[in-house]
Parts: sequence; structure tokens; C-alpha cells
Amino acid sequence: MRLAGKIGIVTAAASGMGRAGAVRFAKEGASVAVVDLDAAQAEAVAGEIRSAGGKAVAIAGDLTQDTFARDIVGRTLAEFGNLDFVWNHVGHPGPASLEGIDMADYALAMDLNCRSVLVTTEAAIPILRARRGGSLLFTASISGLTGSPNSPVYSMAKFGVVGFVRSLAKRLAPDHIRVNAICPGPIDTPMLRTFVLRPDQQAPAGKDVETLLVERAGRVPFGRAGKPEEIANAALFLISDEASYVSGVAMPVDGAATA
Repeated sequence: MRLAGKIGIVTAAASGMGRAGAVRFAKEGASVAVVDLDAAQAEAVAGEIRSAGGKAVAIAGDLTQDTFARDIVGRTLAEFGNLDFVWNHVGHPGPASLEGIDMADYALAMDLNCRSVLVTTEAAIPILRARRGGSLLFTASISGLTGSPNSPVYSMAKFGVVGFVRSLAKRLAPDHIRVNAICPGPIDTPMLRTFVLRPDQQAPAGKDVETLLVERAGRVPFGRAGKPEEIANAALFLISDEASYVSGVAMPVDGAATA
């Protein structure tokens, strides 16, 4: 198994790509802390892993709160005794509009996309440094590689994540800590539906959200949206020892959308 004996944290792991990653990592031998705001869903994912013979604990709370974002590291250590990787997957689409921007929505997006991952990472680094290695993975986006006219605040945050990753990769290389980002394109998750039809928009006559999703995904060279499991597969590689010489990478997983 590719993660045998490894211990890690996955945030926003109750659904979508985070859930797919947590389940996949556990199948590959990792003990996983399943972190999410939704306590019931986090426990459901942890229970699914345990039912399949894996090891998992659910940790529920609000990652916009610095104390909780930091404490998930300590709670993982208390449960499993060590830490090998963190997948900072949590994120938020943020406001679509700039004119009349909702600053509370902006603040939430920046807190989840940037501040929370900074705080969790700050707590994890001493543990990984003490054991002379480990892997930090961040979910950015293709919107962190190319500008998004429909989601400029999201692009702002995800460009920041990519810059943070590249800076940390150099900073932590002497400690043998690898730092990478995964940059999903359109992936068939609830968040994709948020991007397809923003709350301040109306669907064109005769088109529902699912129709719009199919149309948007059809513009990707592969002709479809990605699956959460396809992101989990890429995340598995970046976290595993197979990527032992890979650090500072912002890897698109996007059906050639950014090619």
C-alpha cells in the first residue's frame, strides 16, 4: 500500500474531493483525520473508512476559527501519535461581483482559502520538522494559474495559495518537507454548481443548473467535468513517497483546460 503507516489530516473531507481523498488515502494504508464543519457528515466518512477496515477519526469544527484550525494538528497527534501529511483542502468560492461586493463574503472566502490553511500549516510544520520530513498539500485551482473573469476574488485567493506553496517549498526543503498544490479544473462537486450559477445570477430561460454544468464542462478539451476520485488520485501521488523529489509544484488536474 502506498501510504502504509502514514498519518494525515484532510480538511473539508465530508464530501466531494476531500471525501474522495480521505477514503482513498485510508485504502492505501493511512490513518486519516477527517475534518469538516459538518459533524454528521465527517463522522459518516470516518465511519465509512472504519467499516472498510481503515483507521479514521472525525474532527468537526469551524476552520475560520484560528484555535480550531491549529488544534486539529494536536488532536490528530493525540489520536494517532504522529503526523506525516496534511491536505489543506478547505475552500470557499467567494463573491462573484466586484461592484457592490459583499465584504462579509469576501472575508469568509479569504479566511477559508488563505488564513485557515496558514494557521493549520503553522501548527503542522514543527511536527514535520521534528520527524525530518513529510508532505503538505494545498488545494488551489486552475483559477490560481489563470485569471477567472467570473470569480476574481477566488482567483485572488488561489493565486495566493500557489505563491504560498512555492515559497514554502523552498523554505522547508532543508527539512525534507515537500509542499505542493493541486489545481482542479471543473470537478463534479457541489461547489462546481455554485460557480456555474452564482446566487446573484439567473439561469437562461429553459436551462437549469445541471444543463449549464454540462455546457460548461463541454468546453473543457476532455469534454466533461472531472470526478472527485480523479483529484484524489493526483493527491495520493503528491502525498506519497512516489513524489519524493516533487516540491513546489502547482499541478493542474483539469482535462487539458489550461494547456
